Order: sequence, then C-alpha cells, then structure tokens
Amino acid sequence: MKILHTVEFYHPSVGGMQEVVKQLSERLASFGHEVTVATALLPERSEAVVNGVTIEEFGVSGKLALGMTGEVERYRRFLTESNFDVITNFAAQQWATDAMISMLDGIRAVKILVPTGFSELNHPRFTEYFASMPRWMKQYDMNIFLSNNYRDINFARNNGVKNVMVIPNGASESEFSARPEIGIRARLGIPPDHFLVLHVGSHTGLKGHSEAIRIFSKASVSNATLLIVANDFGGGCGRTCSLRKTIFNAWPHRRTDGKRIVVTALSRAETVAAYQTADLFLFPSNIECSPLVLFECMASHTPFLTTDVGNSAEIVEWSGGGMLLPTRTDAKGRSWAHVPTSSKMLSERFCDRTGNDRLAESGYAAWRERFTWSRIARDYEALYKNFCRSGRP
Repeated sequence: MKILHTVEFYHPSVGGMQEVVKQLSERLASFGHEVTVATALLPERSEAVVNGVTIEEFGVSGKLALGMTGEVERYRRFLTESNFDVITNFAAQQWATDAMISMLDGIRAVKILVPTGFSELNHPRFTEYFASMPRWMKQYDMNIFLSNNYRDINFARNNGVKNVMVIPNGASESEFSARPEIGIRARLGIPPDHFLVLHVGSHTGLKGHSEAIRIFSKASVSNATLLIVANDFGGGCGRTCSLRKTIFNAWPHRRTDGKRIVVTALSRAETVAAYQTADLFLFPSNIECSPLVLFECMASHTPFLTTDVGNSAEIVEWSGGGMLLPTRTDAKGRSWAHVPTSSKMLSERFCDRTGNDRLAESGYAAWRERFTWSRIARDYEALYKNFCRSGRP
C-alpha cells in the first residue's frame, strides 16, 4: 500500500505526536509498505528518507480556526494529486489536518482521522471549528481514538458520528526490551542508593513540573532524587524549574534528608535509560490525551503515579501498573493534583517497595500483551488493508 501520514512536526523534532507517527510509519515501512510523512519544513532536517519513511516538507504553519500561512495551496495540491491508497491525519487543530478537512470530498484515498484529544474543544475561538467537526468526521472513512472514554470520542458519539474505533498508544519493544548500556545515575551524579523519582515532559508549563517539585518537597522521603527530563523550547517553565531546583537543593535541610532535584535535557537513549533505572514515575500533568510516558513506564518496569489526565484512569485500569493522584479539573479541562495527598501517596510508594514491584510487573505484562508498537502498527495495517480491499466500510 501507498500510505501518507500527516502530522504538524516530525523527526528530528521531538514530542509525543512525533513519536507516535514515527513508530507507526517506520513499522509500516518495515512491513513492506510505501510510507510518506507530510510535515513542517525544519532547517535541521538533513535527510529526506529516514528508516524507510519518505519525508515531504511544507513551509506551512497555523491552524484553520486562527489562520494558516505559507505553502497551504502547494500542500493541498500534493494531497489531491498524489496517488496514495490511504491518508491518515494525526491530530486535529493544526495545519496538516486543517488544510485537508475542508476538501475531503476531493481526495480519492481512504481517509482516516486520529483526533488526539480536541484540547481546544471549549475555547471560544474554536466554536465555529468544532461546530463543523461532526460533518468532517462523518466524511472520513474512520476516526481512530486513543481512548474509549475521553472528550474527543465522547464528542463524536454525542454528535452522531458512527465511524469510530479505538487503537491505543504504546511503547517500543526495540527500545525498552534491551538492558540499558548507559549508566544514567553515574552520568548525572545520582547516588546508586537514592530512591529515583522520574518525570519526563517538556518545559511547556503544562506537564506538572511545579506540582512534581511541590509533591516531592512535601513527601516524607529521604536519600531520594527527583529527576525531571525536559526539553526547553523557550517560552515555557524552563527558567522557573531551574530556579526552583537551585533553591530546593540549597536549602540547609538537604544536609539531613538527602533529597535533591535534577532538571536536565537528555537524548532519547539517555531518557530510556532513566526510565529503566527509576524507582517510580511521578506525572502530575495538567493536560494530555493519552500519555505515551505511561506506556513507557509499563515497558520499563516502572510503577507510576499520575493525575487523572487524558485517559490515564483507563491506562491504570488496563495495566494495573500505577495509581491515580487525587485530581481536580478546572473549567478549561485542565487537571491539577492535590499536592498534600499526592505527597502522602509518594511517601507510601517510597516505603512499599514490594508493592511497587507488583505494580511494575503488572504494567509490564500488560504492555507485552497489548501495547507494543509492533502490535499497534499491525492493527493500523489491518484497518488500512480492509479499506483498500473493500473500497470503503
């Protein structure tokens, strides 16, 4: 099959959506399909083909509700003139999907939408956009959701969209099944006997870094390190996190409790090594769809504590690999951990190493059975083949 995946950003850009599309695209290419990714032009991208996947770049930015600029018409011509069997749009509310949804009738290929959350569903500037969304979703051959109970799939059901199915996220067996070759504790100066609490998420200001620091600060733990692995793209919480880390580590009480915080950016290989050596994953994020990091915890035998954000509750139910922090949701749909109770939960995990092992083993077993990227890529392949054989559902 000739397959086109569209996504706002792609390799070498890093992020959750980039990782999802990269894992699926490279596996489908390894299965023998011709896979292309249409994405934004990046100056740092030096290769047009990466691991069997062809990358088509377009100088476009923006979103339909707020305005799109750049090579929008060239992108639209590419969509209509290229002879793809299947076109899958990953994530609504960004140009690579939005430039296509207004011209769905003119595209011959099988059309699939993976909405990934509808994060702006309640934003006033997106009112008209979401008023049209049910009509667009019905024009797709299939809408794939990452959860069976989240705002995007519930929106579809409430608006009479019938062509829906659930295919979850996952984690890479090629990355997580091998033993780590990187001694990440030694590299970062983390003592080998420290209880290592890990958080992975960029400095967007919405990944719960502030809450993680407050929870760790209040927790009754000793000889422990909170490691925050985060890329800093500017305009987020990078400077604030660095300042909070410095103040925390300089406090005189650190000489007696042995607690410390490390905030750093790591390579992907180093990040995987951090997962594999961590004792616990702490994820009080404010907004998610289906957090990849929780699947990566499962794959690395790492128990987790997470806010009830995105479909985290569903992932806990699927896997038994972690626990939900007490969470409130504000009017914008953002999730906030209750810090005092969350600190008590972290303290309990620190004391219950046997219980942590049970969580880790349960999560790992669930991942091996249901949530490897190879398994998930086969689900996408089966769906694509079914449409291509039958023409339409």
